[in-house]
Amino acid sequence: MPLRFRKQLIAATPYESAGVADVDGDGVLDIICGAHWYQGPDFVRWHTVAPCRQEGEYHDDFSTIVMDIDGDGRPDFVTGGWWGGSLRWRQNPGKPCGPWTEHTWAEHIICASTGNIETTRAFDIDGDGQLEIVPNTPGHPLCAYKLVRDSQGRGTGAFTRHVLFPEGCGHGLGFGDVDGDGRGEIITPKGILKAPQDPLSGPWSMTPGPDFGHGDLSVPVIVADIDGDGVAELIVGHAHGYGLDWYEQRREGGTVRWIRHPIDPFCGQYHDLAWADIDGDGRPELIAGKRYRAHNGYEAGDNDEPGLYWFKWTGEGFAKQVIAHGPFGVGKGCGIHMALADLRGTGRLDVIAPGKDGLAVFFNEGS
Repeated sequence: MPLRFRKQLIAATPYESAGVADVDGDGVLDIICGAHWYQGPDFVRWHTVAPCRQEGEYHDDFSTIVMDIDGDGRPDFVTGGWWGGSLRWRQNPGKPCGPWTEHTWAEHIICASTGNIETTRAFDIDGDGQLEIVPNTPGHPLCAYKLVRDSQGRGTGAFTRHVLFPEGCGHGLGFGDVDGDGRGEIITPKGILKAPQDPLSGPWSMTPGPDFGHGDLSVPVIVADIDGDGVAELIVGHAHGYGLDWYEQRREGGTVRWIRHPIDPFCGQYHDLAWADIDGDGRPELIAGKRYRAHNGYEAGDNDEPGLYWFKWTGEGFAKQVIAHGPFGVGKGCGIHMALADLRGTGRLDVIAPGKDGLAVFFNEGS
């Protein structure tokens, strides 16, 4: 049976990134989006975080990665964007109405350049159980930023910078064990990067990957064993055009072949993807949607009706299920960094969808 979702519009603000955390320590999850955070469980009361630099229709705020960065037990978050050329973390003040101090640790300068950030994700690059911050910087070196921790494992507010690949890798980024050796690889439009023995020592080596047919891959690219054959596949959205595909990996002797299978060739702007068990059957599903006005109406699919979907693996392909689709105000995009969380303690994942078409929550009511 299909899932039912109840939509709640939280704000009309056009920020494209959101995250979930218990901001005020009351045991209830809250939503962080752009310059504000919204107090759970009803998300009606909102509080200011910090201003977000505006550039036309955009805001320089392309991720909301929640971490306790300063080790005080309160959730902070990491952001960054295209225009500022910097990674920043915003420090939770510990009181609802207090200002969040912004710290920049990687500026667009010679000694610590990030370059233009398409968006940022967090991966356990070195396999130590802690996430590193990895921005997608298409025309600049690919780097990971590791939080420095004290002897008790608490964050110190400082990060170390590690150059993984000194050249630009293009638009798109994924991480996972592609070749089955127990170590993670990085997926880029130019190929698949394999780690040295010490992953943070760099540089990583570029090896051939699938021919994606375009250079604007989603962030993330999903690495998962979709069909249960023990070999990883890739799920890739066309972030600035039409199409969503999965790539089957076939190993024949010492040769790897990638076979492309369309999931949804008719929808555009699949910029953000998630892989999670949304229907509660113990197996992950694909959650994705259109990034509304990704390039402000100037590319294929930009002005199509927004939509948010989940895709069920059937054993042979993916069946598309609609969460919301329709004209502006009816359908809903998912921005550049959506979030999934059980906001009400129901055991079901809800979908938090930011975007230029506003911030909304889709409460998962089950089947």
